[in-house]
Amino acid sequence: MDRSGIFAGDDPFAIARAWLAEAEPVEPNDPNAIALATVDSAGMPNVRMVLLKEIEADAFVFYTNYTSRKGQEIAASGTAAFVLHWKSLRRQIRVRGMTEREEGPKADEYYASRSLKSRLGAWASAQSQPLASRTALMAEVAKVTMEQGPSPKRPPFWGGIRIRPVEIEFWADGPFRLHDRFRWTRSDSAASWEISRLNP
Repeated sequence: MDRSGIFAGDDPFAIARAWLAEAEPVEPNDPNAIALATVDSAGMPNVRMVLLKEIEADAFVFYTNYTSRKGQEIAASGTAAFVLHWKSLRRQIRVRGMTEREEGPKADEYYASRSLKSRLGAWASAQSQPLASRTALMAEVAKVTMEQGPSPKRPPFWGGIRIRPVEIEFWADGPFRLHDRFRWTRSDSAASWEISRLNP
């Protein structure tokens, strides 16, 4: 199977990192934005944009409030999917996999790297819950600012979600809609990858 050029390599995470690095100087806003999909208890899907913060050696990591709708749905199903799409490169990466929380030093380090206002906002926002008004939210921010001070610790309800993929698909635009697609699949995160070329 010919996987030359942008598809070459034996490590899909290295390919994903290379594509993201290529997108960073040309994509106008948030080249690490992913459309994250989850399902609720009835199997109804939800999708929203979040920021991918790291491509590890064997996983993808983003951060969120665990009590949010996405956090609760991920906790219940143990699965998630996302797509990275770059209009500037005419490429996308689709990922499906199993999830686990990142609540250790790595989550503390990332939380500490955020701006103070973002850190306080994580404490103040009951993410996905009904909100009476923006004024009420700002009052809650003022309250937690007094309570937490200038160096708030990471909230216990906030941290990372790691997606360990069982499927990764690399897609690149082709002439006459004859796109190039390669799908990497494995039965679990310990298994070796199988690679197949797909019809556009």
